[in-house]
Amino acid sequence: MHPAHFLFSVFSIIAIDLLLAGDNALVIAMAVRALPRRQRRIGGACGAAAAVVLRVVLTFFTAEVLGIRYVQLAGGLFILWIAVKVLVDASDPPDAAPAPKRLLQAVWYIVVADLTMSTDNILAIAGASKGSLELIVFGLCVSIPLVVFSANLIADLMDRYPVTIYLGTAILGKVGAEMILTDPFIVRTLDPSATVRYAVEAVMAVGLIAGGKLICRMRERAA
Repeated sequence: MHPAHFLFSVFSIIAIDLLLAGDNALVIAMAVRALPRRQRRIGGACGAAAAVVLRVVLTFFTAEVLGIRYVQLAGGLFILWIAVKVLVDASDPPDAAPAPKRLLQAVWYIVVADLTMSTDNILAIAGASKGSLELIVFGLCVSIPLVVFSANLIADLMDRYPVTIYLGTAILGKVGAEMILTDPFIVRTLDPSATVRYAVEAVMAVGLIAGGKLICRMRERAA
């Protein structure tokens, strides 16, 4: 590859990471929110690193995977489940569960959610790299410090302003609903219009917050 083209591809990949890393950083922030402060960086870094390794492999199969019915549907449902679970976990006191269990749980959330939400990032990087394995690996590795740094800032913001936890849940609800409604099976079967998609995304965002708060209250009464 010509040096000028190589440098242009590098800058393109960095720009892509900056533009598309927001939702991933939000997932990590919410997943590590319940961890002790000193373990947040460990959990975020481990989860992001594991997800990037898997992304390198999946980059070569993303186009085929996205065409398979139920893949985005399952991913969207998992994102919705994570949003509610993280919201409920965040309401628990820090010592409600052993630290090792919380850490492993957070890493698991990060890896699965990152992979299900990163199809746009993977496709964009694959296109900008022009098939160069070195550029693909570079682009995906750049996202580790970028996403982890952003996630820690968001997690600290959630500590200072707890209301942002609900905002994050609403955003994940919107993302999960969007993934479900763009699944090939849903598109071919229901063919939802843009208006319907926006309405469902809004309802899901509000519904997740209401459902999460209801579960929290039920757990408090049971306790």
